[in-house]
Amino acid sequence: MKLYHGSNTCIEQIDLSYSKVGKDFGCGFYLSADKQQAAELAERKTEQLGEGEPVVNEYDFDENVLHNGNLSVKRFEGYSKEWAEFVLSNRKNRTRISSHPYDVVIGPIANDTVGYQIRRFMLGIISMEQFIEELKYMKGISFQYFFGTEKAIKHLKKC
Repeated sequence: MKLYHGSNTCIEQIDLSYSKVGKDFGCGFYLSADKQQAAELAERKTEQLGEGEPVVNEYDFDENVLHNGNLSVKRFEGYSKEWAEFVLSNRKNRTRISSHPYDVVIGPIANDTVGYQIRRFMLGIISMEQFIEELKYMKGISFQYFFGTEKAIKHLKKC
């Protein structure tokens, strides 16, 4: 399958040391099967950083490795309490040490107001059910692919 990563630069070699802490599934490399979504992220990142040009980096990924036992994989089929708690745990983790044992995580993207919604949930302003609703991506369900280890990254081939 083809996976895409939107950036402000061409990424020939994935380097996990550039990963940011406090992301939905932890510190790692994030991709999408939706090329248009990756293009929008590339535009946004370029605008935020004020440098570079929007680039959609394309990778081949053999999905069979998700099932052959070589990688530890977690898949969320949709928005759920388990998914919301997983996102909350990773968003609260401000270290580069993973809060989970997975090489690859596949699941829905949370909307851009995650930090605000976490604060509201932690303060008891909204319930878990409302928290899940507020985290839903505004453009409909869209999945992200997280590669969090060197072992996982080796399965991505730059196109």
